[in-house]
Amino acid sequence: MDAAQGVLLVISAHAADFVWRAGGAIALYSSRGWRVRVLCLSYGERGESERLWRESGMTLDRVKQIRRFEAEGAARILGAEIRFFDAGDYPLRPTTEITEALVEEFRATQPAFILTHALSDPYNGDHPETAKLTMNARVYAQAAGYPSAAKKLGAPPVFLFEPHQPEMCDFKPQVLLDISSVFDQKRQAMECMEAQEHLWEYYTQLALRRGTQGVRNSGNKSIKYAEAYQRVYPQVTGEFA
Repeated sequence: MDAAQGVLLVISAHAADFVWRAGGAIALYSSRGWRVRVLCLSYGERGESERLWRESGMTLDRVKQIRRFEAEGAARILGAEIRFFDAGDYPLRPTTEITEALVEEFRATQPAFILTHALSDPYNGDHPETAKLTMNARVYAQAAGYPSAAKKLGAPPVFLFEPHQPEMCDFKPQVLLDISSVFDQKRQAMECMEAQEHLWEYYTQLALRRGTQGVRNSGNKSIKYAEAYQRVYPQVTGEFA
């Protein structure tokens, strides 16, 4: 596929997940001329906005408003479009309407590949629920008999971004993506997420660690920052690399 016409689709459970876990990938592909679209299922208003809830007189609607503003700012910095579903969190409950909306997104955008959460996370059930929704919607979008006027989806690969505690989530890095050239953008996007300022340095240090591993596994000493991903489906290729 011509990179100028490529589409990267990112499905994020909460307002900040796409920034911490895939901000580098988003900025990198946007810089290459790809269309990047983030589907944000919830604002993380209940479970991932503790700092805001400490403020006197805070309301649910106000938290949503703040988290949306943060996420929109981060998306602009990274070069991505963003759509909010306001599906709620803690728990994030799948509905027929959400599934149908995801199917229509997949068919309308025809992504070259998809990024979403790990399939297991004992610390946050919204994350694997989002992964499950994504996987199901992808399969439905491939079905010729699914009731939709849009063209059916091909077989875009799915990559799972790194959870906060990978060793507890059955996550094993299979792809180390060099994001050195765009890390400054990612850091700026992270700093938009003021409600979760405590994670800025954590994800900076994680990118450095993954960068070190990228050097070790490639021999490319120019790598400084990286993001880790895990494949869902086998890579189909005519040669080993």
